[in-house]
Amino acid sequence: MGGLDRFNHALAGAAETALLACCASRRWALRIAAHRPYPDLGSLLAAADEASYDLSAADLAEALADESSPGLHESAPQAAHTALAAAHAAYESSFRHAFVICLDGVDPAEHLDRVLTGIRVRMNNEQDEERSIAADELRRLARARLAHLVASQSEPDAPSAAHGVL
Repeated sequence: MGGLDRFNHALAGAAETALLACCASRRWALRIAAHRPYPDLGSLLAAADEASYDLSAADLAEALADESSPGLHESAPQAAHTALAAAHAAYESSFRHAFVICLDGVDPAEHLDRVLTGIRVRMNNEQDEERSIAADELRRLARARLAHLVASQSEPDAPSAAHGVL
Protein backbone atom coordinates (compact mmCIF):
# COMPACT_ATOMS: atom_id res chain seq x y z
CA MET A 1 0.00 0.00 0.00
CA GLY A 2 1.41 3.40 -0.98
CA GLY A 3 1.91 6.33 1.35
CA LEU A 4 -1.23 8.17 0.20
CA ASP A 5 -3.34 5.03 0.62
CA ARG A 6 -1.94 4.51 4.13
CA PHE A 7 -2.66 8.16 4.96
CA ASN A 8 -6.20 7.91 3.58
CA HIS A 9 -6.92 4.75 5.60
CA ALA A 10 -5.10 5.65 8.82
CA LEU A 11 -7.05 6.10 12.02
CA ALA A 12 -8.09 9.72 12.52
CA GLY A 13 -5.69 10.23 15.44
CA ALA A 14 -2.72 8.85 13.50
CA ALA A 15 -3.50 11.01 10.48
CA GLU A 16 -3.90 14.12 12.64
CA THR A 17 -0.58 13.42 14.40
CA ALA A 18 1.18 13.05 11.05
CA LEU A 19 -0.43 16.26 9.80
CA LEU A 20 0.58 18.19 12.91
CA ALA A 21 4.20 17.36 12.05
CA CYS A 22 3.60 19.12 8.72
CA CYS A 23 1.84 22.18 10.19
CA ALA A 24 1.13 22.51 13.90
CA SER A 25 -2.25 24.19 13.56
CA ARG A 26 -4.81 21.80 15.06
CA ARG A 27 -7.61 23.29 12.99
CA TRP A 28 -5.56 22.79 9.81
CA ALA A 29 -4.74 19.17 10.69
CA LEU A 30 -8.33 18.33 11.63
CA ARG A 31 -9.64 19.85 8.42
CA ILE A 32 -7.19 17.93 6.19
CA ALA A 33 -7.82 14.65 8.04
CA ALA A 34 -11.60 15.10 7.91
CA HIS A 35 -11.69 15.40 4.12
CA ARG A 36 -9.96 12.08 3.44
CA PRO A 37 -9.72 10.12 1.21
CA TYR A 38 -7.74 12.09 -1.36
CA PRO A 39 -7.56 10.59 -4.86
CA ASP A 40 -4.02 11.83 -5.47
CA LEU A 41 -1.22 13.97 -4.07
CA GLY A 42 -2.39 17.01 -6.03
CA SER A 43 -5.79 16.89 -4.36
CA LEU A 44 -4.20 16.57 -0.92
CA LEU A 45 -1.89 19.52 -1.59
CA ALA A 46 -4.78 21.62 -2.91
CA ALA A 47 -6.77 20.89 0.25
CA ALA A 48 -3.73 21.77 2.37
CA ASP A 49 -3.32 25.08 0.52
CA GLU A 50 -6.99 25.94 0.97
CA ALA A 51 -6.81 25.14 4.68
CA SER A 52 -3.62 27.19 5.00
CA TYR A 53 -5.23 30.24 3.42
CA ASP A 54 -8.08 29.95 5.93
CA LEU A 55 -5.86 30.02 9.05
CA SER A 56 -6.95 32.59 11.59
CA ALA A 57 -4.37 34.71 13.41
CA ALA A 58 -4.61 32.31 16.36
CA ASP A 59 -4.17 29.26 14.10
CA LEU A 60 -1.10 30.85 12.50
CA ALA A 61 0.35 31.72 15.91
CA GLU A 62 -0.20 28.12 17.04
CA ALA A 63 1.58 26.77 13.95
CA LEU A 64 4.46 29.24 14.17
CA ALA A 65 4.96 28.49 17.88
CA ASP A 66 5.91 24.91 16.96
CA GLU A 67 8.39 25.88 14.26
CA SER A 68 12.09 26.14 14.81
CA SER A 69 14.42 28.26 12.75
CA PRO A 70 16.56 26.32 10.29
CA GLY A 71 19.93 25.42 11.73
CA LEU A 72 23.29 24.44 10.33
CA HIS A 73 24.82 21.03 10.01
CA GLU A 74 27.15 20.47 12.95
CA SER A 75 30.15 20.34 10.58
CA ALA A 76 29.62 23.98 9.49
CA PRO A 77 32.26 26.47 10.64
CA GLN A 78 31.73 28.07 14.05
CA ALA A 79 31.56 31.53 12.44
CA ALA A 80 28.58 30.41 10.37
CA HIS A 81 26.83 29.04 13.48
CA THR A 82 27.46 32.35 15.28
CA ALA A 83 26.19 34.48 12.38
CA LEU A 84 23.07 32.38 11.96
CA ALA A 85 22.32 32.33 15.71
CA ALA A 86 22.63 36.13 15.87
CA ALA A 87 20.36 36.59 12.85
CA HIS A 88 17.74 34.22 14.26
CA ALA A 89 17.87 35.95 17.66
CA ALA A 90 17.32 39.37 16.08
CA TYR A 91 14.41 38.09 13.99
CA GLU A 92 12.75 36.26 16.88
CA SER A 93 13.15 39.31 19.10
CA SER A 94 11.40 41.48 16.52
CA PHE A 95 8.63 39.14 15.42
CA ARG A 96 8.19 36.81 18.44
CA HIS A 97 8.31 33.61 16.40
CA ALA A 98 10.88 31.49 14.61
CA PHE A 99 12.05 32.53 11.16
CA VAL A 100 10.40 30.19 8.67
CA ILE A 101 11.53 29.72 5.11
CA CYS A 102 10.90 26.89 2.70
CA LEU A 103 14.14 25.70 1.15
CA ASP A 104 12.52 22.92 -0.86
CA GLY A 105 14.23 22.73 -4.23
CA VAL A 106 17.13 24.97 -3.17
CA ASP A 107 20.65 23.57 -3.50
CA PRO A 108 21.89 22.75 0.03
CA ALA A 109 25.06 24.75 -0.68
CA GLU A 110 22.83 27.86 -0.96
CA HIS A 111 20.75 27.31 2.20
CA LEU A 112 22.84 29.45 4.54
CA ASP A 113 22.93 32.37 2.12
CA ARG A 114 19.17 32.09 1.48
CA VAL A 115 18.38 32.06 5.19
CA LEU A 116 20.69 34.96 6.08
CA THR A 117 19.48 37.01 3.11
CA GLY A 118 15.87 36.19 3.93
CA ILE A 119 16.25 37.29 7.53
CA ARG A 120 18.08 40.48 6.54
CA VAL A 121 15.41 41.43 3.98
CA ARG A 122 12.44 40.43 6.13
CA MET A 123 13.69 42.29 9.21
CA ASN A 124 12.57 45.48 7.43
CA ASN A 125 8.94 44.31 7.27
CA GLU A 126 6.13 45.60 9.41
CA GLN A 127 4.53 43.02 11.73
CA ASP A 128 1.48 42.41 9.52
CA GLU A 129 3.51 42.11 6.33
CA GLU A 130 5.93 39.67 7.97
CA ARG A 131 3.05 37.60 9.35
CA SER A 132 1.71 37.29 5.82
CA ILE A 133 5.11 36.24 4.44
CA ALA A 134 5.64 33.78 7.31
CA ALA A 135 2.18 32.30 6.63
CA ASP A 136 3.10 31.80 2.96
CA GLU A 137 6.42 30.17 3.88
CA LEU A 138 4.60 27.95 6.38
CA ARG A 139 2.15 26.92 3.63
CA ARG A 140 5.07 26.02 1.36
CA LEU A 141 6.75 24.06 4.19
CA ALA A 142 3.53 22.18 4.89
CA ARG A 143 3.23 21.23 1.19
CA ALA A 144 6.79 19.92 1.12
CA ARG A 145 6.29 18.01 4.38
CA LEU A 146 3.00 16.50 3.14
CA ALA A 147 4.61 15.39 -0.11
CA HIS A 148 7.40 13.78 1.92
CA LEU A 149 4.86 12.15 4.24
CA VAL A 150 2.90 10.44 1.49
CA ALA A 151 6.05 9.55 -0.47
CA SER A 152 7.63 7.85 2.54
CA GLN A 153 7.22 4.18 3.28
CA SER A 154 6.67 4.82 7.01
CA GLU A 155 3.34 4.71 8.71
CA PRO A 156 1.41 8.02 8.99
CA ASP A 157 2.03 8.24 12.74
CA ALA A 158 5.81 7.90 12.36
CA PRO A 159 7.86 11.07 12.80
CA SER A 160 8.70 12.92 9.62
CA ALA A 161 11.46 15.32 8.71
CA ALA A 162 9.49 18.35 9.81
CA HIS A 163 12.37 20.73 10.48
CA GLY A 164 15.34 21.13 8.22
CA VAL A 165 18.99 21.43 9.03
CA LEU A 166 21.21 23.35 6.66
